[in-house]
Amino acid sequence: MLGAAEGHDHNLISFMRDHTSTWSRETGPRSLERAGLTHDDIDVTMIYDSFTYTTLVTIEGLGFCGPGEGPDFVASQRTAPGGDFALNTNGGGLSYSHPGMYGSFLLVEAVRQLRGECGDRQVNRKGAPDQPAAASIVNGTGGALSSTGTVVLATG
Repeated sequence: MLGAAEGHDHNLISFMRDHTSTWSRETGPRSLERAGLTHDDIDVTMIYDSFTYTTLVTIEGLGFCGPGEGPDFVASQRTAPGGDFALNTNGGGLSYSHPGMYGSFLLVEAVRQLRGECGDRQVNRKGAPDQPAAASIVNGTGGALSSTGTVVLATG
């Protein structure tokens, strides 16, 4: 683990200042800064997808694109297997498994990707198609979209 950040900004969803932005806007950039990496260094992105909407606002919050740009960012099958933005490579909580503590599955998949253990869904390192992914960012959202934790994992 190269970088991590967590935070909380409200209690009840009715106190959420902006329903189009989660606290990932703070934890994403901070975890990348602490890791000494940029968005371009990330091979695999794992996001807690409690709803389709949370995936989009988290991609924006993490800084992969600007506010309101999430739908265009993921358009044209960009996040599909083989696309140029590897996202939730295990299928995500909405289609793989959502036991209520899905964040642990995000971490497991990120580690499997970094170890090169993912078979047909394996993501390769940017610029090195014969090597497994080297860096992953993992973001989990909790509460009533009130808290997030973001970690950056990488191989040596």
